[in-house]
Amino acid sequence: MTITGLGTSGDGIALLDGRSVFVPGALPGETVRVALTPNGSPEIVDILAASPARVAPPCPLFGPCGGCSLQMMRLDTMLDWKTARIQAALRNAGFIVQPEPTAVQTPPMTRRRLDLAVARVPGGMVIGLHRRNGPPVDMTLCHVADPTLTALLEPLRRVLGSLGAVTGEATLQINLLDSGADIVLGTGQDLTASDRAKLADFAAAHDVPRISWQKSGQPGIVETVAQLKPVRQSFGPLTVAPPPGIFLQATRQGESAIVDAVLSALPPLNRKDMIVELYAGCGTLTGPLSTCGRVSAYEGVSEAVAALQRARTGHRLEAERRDLVRQPLLAGGLTAARVVVLDPPHAGAPRQIEEIARSGVRDVVYVSCNPRALEKDATRLREAGYALVAVTVVDQFLWSAEVEAVIALTKDPKRLRKHAA
Repeated sequence: MTITGLGTSGDGIALLDGRSVFVPGALPGETVRVALTPNGSPEIVDILAASPARVAPPCPLFGPCGGCSLQMMRLDTMLDWKTARIQAALRNAGFIVQPEPTAVQTPPMTRRRLDLAVARVPGGMVIGLHRRNGPPVDMTLCHVADPTLTALLEPLRRVLGSLGAVTGEATLQINLLDSGADIVLGTGQDLTASDRAKLADFAAAHDVPRISWQKSGQPGIVETVAQLKPVRQSFGPLTVAPPPGIFLQATRQGESAIVDAVLSALPPLNRKDMIVELYAGCGTLTGPLSTCGRVSAYEGVSEAVAALQRARTGHRLEAERRDLVRQPLLAGGLTAARVVVLDPPHAGAPRQIEEIARSGVRDVVYVSCNPRALEKDATRLREAGYALVAVTVVDQFLWSAEVEAVIALTKDPKRLRKHAA
C-alpha cells in the first residue's frame, strides 16, 4: 500500500479498491505491507519505502501504550501537519489565512495532567494509559509527562495495591498544580477507614497537598480524603484554589502560548472596556484578561465558578455560573462587550456562536481544541461578517493528533484596514 496522507487521528491513509484504508503507524509517502489483525484492522508488517520524516520512537512503550500515536514522526513534521489541519479548517470555513499562522510546540516531558487507568493484576497493580484497543499498559516511564508525575507512579502502585476499595479497575487523575500534585482516585467500592488512613500517610510521605476520591458512576461528587496544605494555581495575577480534578491546559508552556496568543488577539482596550469570557473554567484566561479590561466570566461548572469568586477580590472580574451549552448567553447580553473570548469544549459552541453572530460585538477571540468544530463555528462567524486577522497553532499534545489554535476575528473597519496594510 502507498500512504497518501494522514487521517484526523494520525493514521496513514491508503486507497484499496477505491476505498480509504487507515493504517496506524504509517506516514505519507511510504509504501507498506500490511496484514489484518483478528479484529480486521490493518497492521504494518513491513515498511518497503520509508518517509524522510520517520524516526525511531523514543519510548519503548510506543505502540501498545495508547498515549502516543505519532512517535515515529519528526516533531517539526508533526507541527507542520497540525498547522496545515488548522489552515484547512479555516479555508473550508471560507477564510483567507493570511499571514501564515504562528506555530508553537511545547517540549517533551512537560505534561502536567494525567488521566490514568488502574487495574489489579496477579502480582501487583498496573497504572497507565489504555492500549489503543485493550487494557492499560503499565507506565514505567513516559516521554510526555512531567517527571514529577511519573516519579509518583511506583509509590502509587504500592499504596493502591494495599487498598480494599481497589478490587478490579479504578481511575487516577493527577494534576500538577503550583502547590504540587493533586490526585483524584476513582473506585467502584467505598473507601474503608484503613484505606483513608493509608492515603493520608501516602500524601504526607510524598508531599502531596491533596488526595480526593470519587465513586465510579457518580461524576461530580468528589470527596477530599486528605489535605495537608492549601492547593493553589496562579493564572496571571489571579491565584485560585482549584477544586479536585479541575481542567488545566496540558502543559505550562502550552498555557503560556495560548494566553499570549489570546492577549495579542485582543483589540485595543482601555481598562473600562468589557471583556465577556465564555467557558472560563477556573480562570486560565480570566486572570490575564483582567489586566486588560473588566471581565465578565461565564462557566458551567459550579465548583470552578466558586473558586473564581473566592479569588476575585482586588481584580476586575465577575464570575457567573451558566450552562452555555443548554443556555447560551443571548445576543442581547453581549451588547456591552467590546470583545468576546471563548474557549469551548471539544464539540465547539454552535448555539453560543449563533448568539455571537447575531450580536453587535466587533471582535471575537476563539480558542479551539478541535479543527472540525472550529470549521463549523468559524463558518457561521464568517457568514456574520467577521474577518480573520490572526491565527496561532499550539501543539502541546506531542506525538498525538490533538492540536489547539487561537483565532482572532473582527468586523471593526479600523482593525481590518490595519490588517490589510
